[in-house]
Amino acid sequence: MSHPDISVVICVYTEDRWEDILAAVGSVRRQSRPAAETLLVVDHNPALLKRLGQEYGEDHEEVRVLANAGPRGLSAGRNTGIAAARGEIVAFLDDDAVAERDWLRHFAEGYADPRVMAVGGRTVPAWASGRRPDWFPEEFDWVVGCTYKGLPPGRVRVRNVLGGNASFRKSAFDVVGGFATGIGRDGDKRPLGCEETELCIRLSQALPDAVLLIDDRSVIHHKVPAVRERFGYFRTRAYAEGLSKALVARSVGAGKGLESERRYTTRVLPAGVARGLRDAALGRPGGAGRAGAIVAGVAAAAGGYVLGSLRARGGTSTFTVPGRTPASGPATVPGRPPARGGTR
Repeated sequence: MSHPDISVVICVYTEDRWEDILAAVGSVRRQSRPAAETLLVVDHNPALLKRLGQEYGEDHEEVRVLANAGPRGLSAGRNTGIAAARGEIVAFLDDDAVAERDWLRHFAEGYADPRVMAVGGRTVPAWASGRRPDWFPEEFDWVVGCTYKGLPPGRVRVRNVLGGNASFRKSAFDVVGGFATGIGRDGDKRPLGCEETELCIRLSQALPDAVLLIDDRSVIHHKVPAVRERFGYFRTRAYAEGLSKALVARSVGAGKGLESERRYTTRVLPAGVARGLRDAALGRPGGAGRAGAIVAGVAAAAGGYVLGSLRARGGTSTFTVPGRTPASGPATVPGRPPARGGTR
């Protein structure tokens, strides 16, 4: 498939991001490799649904406005978009991000190989203050939904793509269902995540020959509001990541669920701490703060993981994959037994 049609899904939930939504859609419409359509999925907000319907009416046939057909949250919104998409490839863009002109072109190139089931890109932070806070380590840019230091450059094979800047063959969802609800974000509530990690691991388990790529030429710029530049958000988001990772490990097994995280915590983060301490010794701004933030972030994530594991074992944390029975324990993928290993 050399020239697949691409449907772009943007999930939206608040009128507070009205200008951001328009900017996101505009960036898709300016692509050098045009999208077949843009689907705006509105998450249980009738006023926003009506307003967007008026904005993109009959004169904008390439933009369709839909209501989230599932429970509140990002995962169900994405699943609604997947179900409605007409393209052979489904790409996802955050509602507060803008894509560079060749974003979709580089995605499409990855699918020349029929084994490729997903292609992700590079997400660059656009700080509200105009610059990265001195104390904020690049190794933790995932806290603000961006590509973090430690990921390999170029077009490389990965365990999972990052959900705000990613694409999948639509046929992949026929095999493994959609994004799990109960793991990812729900508007402005606790900033959970990892739903794309869980889906990508399920996909690789169901299709062992599947290839998942990140191509760092597929670039988007993701807004980082002032509140997310603060240490309080940093710590809360790291804690929430631990909670989510516990559910991922429960779904697909700790071996795969934590495979990349082990390398990250044993190689990337110690190097980051050492670099921060060296900068501090040389009198460079923020060195000690970055080293301390890495340590604090690891501690917060570990605490969230422990609590999340206890909740998962006790059945108080649940998640559901469309097409499967609601689960609080190991999930099942087509043609395979339940994932084993639990948490450890």
